[in-house]
Amino acid sequence: MRNVLLILMSAAAALLVWATYRFLPPDKAPRPAESRPAAALAGPGQLASVPASPAGSPIQLQDVTEETRIRFRHTDGSSGQHYIPETVTAGLATFDFDGDSLIDVYFPNGAPLPGTVVAEQPRHALYRNLGDWRFADATEAAGVGCRRFGMGAVAADFDQDGFADLYVSNFGPKVLYRNNGDGTFTDVAAPAGVADGDRLGAGTCFLDADGDGDLDLFVANYLQFTYETHVVHRRHGYPEYVGPSSYPPAPLTLYRNNGDGTFQDANAESGIGRYPGKGMGVICADYDQDGDADIFVLNDVFQNYCLRNDGTGRFEEVALMNGFKYNGDGIPLGSMGIDCADYDNDGWLDFYQTSYQRELPVLRRNLGNGLLEDITTRSRAGQGTLHNVKWGCGFVDFDGDGHRDLFVAMGHLQDTIEFWDPPTTRKARNVLLRNTGQGTFTDVTDSSGDGLQAEYSSRGAAFDDLDNDGDVDGIILNSRDRPTVLRNMHCESGSPNHWLQIQLRGRKANRDGVGARVEVRAGELSWVDEIHSGRGYQGHFGSRLHFGLGAQERVDQIRVHWLGGDREVFDSVGIDRLLTLVEGTGQPASPPVGKTGVSRE
Repeated sequence: MRNVLLILMSAAAALLVWATYRFLPPDKAPRPAESRPAAALAGPGQLASVPASPAGSPIQLQDVTEETRIRFRHTDGSSGQHYIPETVTAGLATFDFDGDSLIDVYFPNGAPLPGTVVAEQPRHALYRNLGDWRFADATEAAGVGCRRFGMGAVAADFDQDGFADLYVSNFGPKVLYRNNGDGTFTDVAAPAGVADGDRLGAGTCFLDADGDGDLDLFVANYLQFTYETHVVHRRHGYPEYVGPSSYPPAPLTLYRNNGDGTFQDANAESGIGRYPGKGMGVICADYDQDGDADIFVLNDVFQNYCLRNDGTGRFEEVALMNGFKYNGDGIPLGSMGIDCADYDNDGWLDFYQTSYQRELPVLRRNLGNGLLEDITTRSRAGQGTLHNVKWGCGFVDFDGDGHRDLFVAMGHLQDTIEFWDPPTTRKARNVLLRNTGQGTFTDVTDSSGDGLQAEYSSRGAAFDDLDNDGDVDGIILNSRDRPTVLRNMHCESGSPNHWLQIQLRGRKANRDGVGARVEVRAGELSWVDEIHSGRGYQGHFGSRLHFGLGAQERVDQIRVHWLGGDREVFDSVGIDRLLTLVEGTGQPASPPVGKTGVSRE
């Protein structure tokens, strides 16, 4: 009898082990070891690691929304019908629209859907940065008050005239605002050929797909939705937004820049027309370092796409081969926002994507051989996020220590979730994960300032140096609410860490340097980054690259690989400043940026 009992106990233990691997949620289930170890403790040529404890976080993000005078308030146009577009609006864009070295912000907004009655028609909004944490509503003066149902926005100088233009993704015709250079814009989407019909938009990117020096335009759409095909669900008697599986995928489109202010549909010749999707966040990046821009498309509960460029603007979908299609368990996720950066300072761009409730986000480490590996569990890059839906995200070195941290915007899309899935709530706190420098992250949300303590249902997130003091601040678009403006107090804290910001000006390459790879060298240390136009959750930020230098008191050299093939070295550069690197000059220029920099009334 005893032997039988031992056998039964052993069998039960084996069954328990099997169940642990099979049924535990992704953040608890063990995973196989990665094929190469994460970054180790600091040695020669490495930055020192930082303490893993969240106690006394050196990152302090202060909510300064009220003092900015930003009065924008988001609407999703809802009337109780629970149309799916309501759930996915909107991203946002930060960029310098008037060339004064101060970063401005554009907020796409929703619009009334059938059944909604409003006293005043909502509109998208542009806020001009006046300096000293004051912004002014420049929407009407600039002519960018679109009243369509907004999904996101992306900025770049598509016509190479020296001024940043703006492309706005909508439910319905999209808008291309050409910057007139005098503080105003003109909608040229129809004559330029990029209005994209009545589709339900998603993330967009400018990129130089064929290396000819002109910026092309990639446009993702969410799914094929019409009011006639609207699907209604109820759960426990309460209305529920349906998921993307209730609708067919929508086309992705690559528009080729003709160089004369117009574009042409290049879906057939580029191969992109073969891949309809359920697009959300998108980003273009040279993940394999072959000198061209590849396209990464997150699809919602649908396989992700990695469209690898052959260098001529023709693309092949390789996500299954390189590890981008699913998470490490082979499961398609409710994919939302995406960003990329070299989180472990090994010279290769890594990728982070957000996801739905009860799904971990995914950190994919670039192995340098064309493969991406899910290291979310080992790196602890999903802490504090499993309980709710995740949207905008960003790799940002908030404390200037040379290691890129992670910001995740949180909030549920179901507005009745409290009634049928307690204790889940629609509103949640956003999450900040500090990079330890050892290949892992630690959750410092509780100890990183009042800007992370309020609960919202957030969507887009954008990160730029809004006050030109050398650290990176943030703006979060909150669904059905005001935005949150986060002031990074790092420089004000007296930290000894140094920094460098870089903006590019192309001559042969596109003017904004989109797609260029920048390497900063200081002794045996080096950091790399890339200029992106379009990232996060259907938004845009970071056209000025920011490098935290830690305790390094000099930068020896900056190397730029301009998209199109030219490589250039800039020597004798300083620190704690914004540099403008002009292609072909070999010498950096410094605009007046810093604590005593530009301010205006």
